[in-house]
Amino acid sequence: VQVVESGGGSVQPGGSLRLSCAASGFGIITSAMSWARRAPGRGLEWVSTIWSNETTNYADSIKGRFTISRDNAMNTGYLQINSLKPEDTAVYYCAIVPENDLKTRGYEFHLHDYSGQGTQVAVSR
Repeated sequence: VQVVESGGGSVQPGGSLRLSCAASGFGIITSAMSWARRAPGRGLEWVSTIWSNETTNYADSIKGRFTISRDNAMNTGYLQINSLKPEDTAVYYCAIVPENDLKTRGYEFHLHDYSGQGTQVAVSR
């Protein structure tokens, strides 16, 4: 099980990026995918989750600006991030976990689920 995040970069406030999360070693069709971020000097902050039935959840801090999606055929998930603000500067991580596994722990993602290298997003003028 491996995930690779990509798509980050340096943008000005108001800009957009599309982050990708590519999975290998297993199919994601029965898995949930979650994005989280770690800003400089801060802990991991949950951002968004998409379930196998396409239901989505978002943190209040990004609601209306970020859109999570998935392409099961490509074994990849995405996070479209628009109207970027300096406070969105962070390393973004994804996690993909089979929903049967999540069910056994209250449908919660754990810190160790975010096992990739992350992708850096930097927002500044």
